[in-house]
Amino acid sequence: MSKVSSSYREGLLEDLRMPSEAAAYLNAALEDGSYDGFLMAVRDVTEAVGMSWFPEQVPNRQKKSHTTVSENDADLSNLFVLLKNMDLELAVKEAVCEGG
Repeated sequence: MSKVSSSYREGLLEDLRMPSEAAAYLNAALEDGSYDGFLMAVRDVTEAVGMSWFPEQVPNRQKKSHTTVSENDADLSNLFVLLKNMDLELAVKEAVCEGG
């Protein structure tokens, strides 16, 4: 990893130790609409605060598009515990429809 990339990563992780920055980072990942992008953001935040998540237990949505919430409730429970331990919570909002 180059010096610039390493420095950026260190700065990012330092910023993500603040709950407000972590929340903004995770929300930006959610707004992007990519499941994999959100998982990457969660991994970054958990790394920043010295916690771990088990990415090998997270199913690949592209391979298992039929997966239901009940089949992944352990992953969802892990997410809620991690967020709570970082003084964060998950929320749902109405999507804004463009052009209408």
